[in-house]
Amino acid sequence: MEYSLDLSIIVPLFNENESLPELASWIERVMDKNGCSYEVIMVDDGSTDGSWNTVRALAARNQRFRGISFRRNYGKSAALYCGFKEARGRVVVTMDADLQDSPEEIPQMYRMVTEEGWDIVSGWKQHRVDNKFTKNLPSKLYNATARAITGVKLHDMNCGLKAYKNEVVKSIEVYGEMHRYIPYLAKNEGFTKITEKPVHHQKRKYGKSKFGMERFVNGFLDLLSLWFLSTFGKKPMHFFGFTGILMFFVGFVMSVWMIAAKLIRQARDLHFRPVTDQPLFYLALTAVLAGIMLFLAGFICEMVSRNSSERNRYNIKEEI
Repeated sequence: MEYSLDLSIIVPLFNENESLPELASWIERVMDKNGCSYEVIMVDDGSTDGSWNTVRALAARNQRFRGISFRRNYGKSAALYCGFKEARGRVVVTMDADLQDSPEEIPQMYRMVTEEGWDIVSGWKQHRVDNKFTKNLPSKLYNATARAITGVKLHDMNCGLKAYKNEVVKSIEVYGEMHRYIPYLAKNEGFTKITEKPVHHQKRKYGKSKFGMERFVNGFLDLLSLWFLSTFGKKPMHFFGFTGILMFFVGFVMSVWMIAAKLIRQARDLHFRPVTDQPLFYLALTAVLAGIMLFLAGFICEMVSRNSSERNRYNIKEEI
């Protein structure tokens, strides 16, 4: 497939007015030095500090710069989705607007995609300059959990600096807070050539971070949701049906065992406790009812899945 440009650089931003002129000049210097044809797509996620006026000025000065402005703050995933939709370059690079990501890394990442054949090259901030206790340690725990669940062996899943083949970003849909897991989304679409490159991490020069500690909790919940949808999204009965049958079987066996024990002791004129006086009976009854409900939930989810417009969407690599 032919592309009109070598690179599309997507910069999602929210209230980063002070850093934008410096970032734009930095990108221009690096790109001109390496002789790349490129475009820069700045997506303003509802900024209130005048960032959009700066983007408009940059686009007027250099036609390689383009801008998209949201009426309100939708989040980074929405910004990346719109940027991906507009990208025309052979390789698509994402980077943050806060000057913590260095454009100097882009040429090497571009070569890793085009010459070495990687689908995704993810940045790895080996030596972070953030606060050790509020950013570094939680980030290590979060990334270890993400590696275990997704099977994508990246040390820094959430690094904003990444390079993709164009067909990767055109094949995935980023929504909600799923921008953290784009490599996992790509892997589920069949793009398995994923690697990482150590990148230089710089201290924030202007403003303050827009993300707090809650992002780690939300990120973990999003990871579980994504894992469940990717594993059972098109076959929900495999999860709900199996779990429901298992719970029903356990509850049924417990109930039969208690009733049989009571009848045997009664037939032998031995002392026995009424089944309804035993707490275990109510646990067994709960398991039976929960099993039935889970099975029915799986049945309903299966019907919804089979009527979904996405049920036969497949990512075709090549046709002859």
